[in-house]
Amino acid sequence: MDLRLLRYFVAVADEGNFNRAAARLHVAQPPLSRAIQQLEAHVGAPLLDRATRPLRLTEVGKLLYAQALQLLARMEDVDMMVKAAAVSQRRQLVIGFVASTIYARLPELIRGFRQAADQVELILVESSTVEQIAALKDGRIDIGFGRIRLDDTAVRRIVLRNEKLVAAFPIGHPLAQLDGPVSLRELAAEPQIIYPRMPRPSYADQVISLFHDHGLEPRIAHEARELQIAIGLVAAEEGMAIVPESVRRARSHDVAYRELVEPATSPIIMSHRPDDRSPEIALMIEVIARKYTDWGYDVPTAMRAGDY
Repeated sequence: MDLRLLRYFVAVADEGNFNRAAARLHVAQPPLSRAIQQLEAHVGAPLLDRATRPLRLTEVGKLLYAQALQLLARMEDVDMMVKAAAVSQRRQLVIGFVASTIYARLPELIRGFRQAADQVELILVESSTVEQIAALKDGRIDIGFGRIRLDDTAVRRIVLRNEKLVAAFPIGHPLAQLDGPVSLRELAAEPQIIYPRMPRPSYADQVISLFHDHGLEPRIAHEARELQIAIGLVAAEEGMAIVPESVRRARSHDVAYRELVEPATSPIIMSHRPDDRSPEIALMIEVIARKYTDWGYDVPTAMRAGDY
């Protein structure tokens, strides 16, 4: 999706008027109107209710607006980080992470590292596990936090812990009104929202395999690009999703969660180059071990073996 079109769309949504949005963007109004039409053609649905004054967003427009704000803010963050890295003389640690690890206490680990090494420049890059493996081998990142077990001799992988999976429903869904765990057999009949759509293999394959391991075929309604969109679609009553338990702390006002009858977990995995013995890697290991002890989690054996 063209970032320029998203910026134009956000401006029109904010202003509620094409002329004011055009002035804000320093463009003419006709090209702005054509850009919004192009975006609507790409999405396949109207984004604005043009019969209202000021202009109002359609339901699809509201969903895209929320995600566009996040995406544009993320691009600004990347721009700032890259520019800062270009002028910084400090040591750097580049960390790749999948979005769901943000809910699984990764921010607390990052804060712990910053407190212990404020002289080190931290650069955070959201990327899938598959992308992290390639970036580690190319030297573009130093550590990756993901969820997929990918074997590669050029990468050392440490399973930090296994996080329980839960079912997420729209708040008004009949299955959301019941107490106790819900079975995969009950869920197989429900429209499933899985993520990410690409690249594969991914967390989506873990969920699909979970059903297949129990002789069930999930009914996939949507393949979302990322976790936030998947949860947004659940809230919009487009289906339900199986998500890591930590997600329930982030959104609960319009999404209900139930535990699963069948034991199901998703690993949180830290990866780095096996020959990387930098002090930054060693410090991150120390921070994780200390925080996990404080939180009552088991410290991975590899982190207690003195290898670092």
